[in-house]
Amino acid sequence: PREDVITLMWSFVVSIYSIGGLLGSLFAGYLSVRFGRKKAMLFANIPALLSAALMGLSRLCGSFEMIIAGRLFSGVCGGLGLNIHLMYAGECAPQKLRGLTAITASTAIAIGKLAGFALGLKEVLGVDDLWPVLMATNAIPALIQLLTLPFFPDSPRYLLIDKKDKEACLKAVKQLWGNGDHKAEIDDMVAEQEAICGEEAKSVCDLIRDRSVRWQLITLFLVSSCMQLIGANMV
Repeated sequence: PREDVITLMWSFVVSIYSIGGLLGSLFAGYLSVRFGRKKAMLFANIPALLSAALMGLSRLCGSFEMIIAGRLFSGVCGGLGLNIHLMYAGECAPQKLRGLTAITASTAIAIGKLAGFALGLKEVLGVDDLWPVLMATNAIPALIQLLTLPFFPDSPRYLLIDKKDKEACLKAVKQLWGNGDHKAEIDDMVAEQEAICGEEAKSVCDLIRDRSVRWQLITLFLVSSCMQLIGANMV
């Protein structure tokens, strides 16, 4: 193909991850409420494994389209996983550790990028014969999560507010936080359940029109926009 066509294909390979991330983010809220945080996180590993298979076998099949499709599914996994992980980790952590637990997402992203750079070195997997293996390494964390997450309970908040199962919520709380006195945290969840009783989940349009969270939304929008402009993504 011509050089401009090759450049276009490379652009698709790089940028379609963000399109997948957008799609995954749009469905994260629905899946986390419909199936629960834990099951939704397990579901997010399906596009991760599919993307690893497509990209890992692309050279064998002689198909660059498989790389593009694999990157799309990898983005879907990222969009789902990041959003649902923050919900699950924050809701599973006791109140005094909630902020610290939420920060682990940013730490894990930084470690993942560092691992990607290290694995991409010519001395490791960044050579002609091994690049399909490099592109399939995202299957490793997906498999680890599939093997370990089933042993963890679902989010206590989800069990109480969405499932309305107080007994399962108490069981999850004891498994996560031990047998101490957790009455204050459970009372907070009960109060939240009563406050939102009868309310439907808001859509993106509802969120934009809601004046009560207008300044929070503007603040988050500005911070997120600045993150895209500081050069980290370009690096």
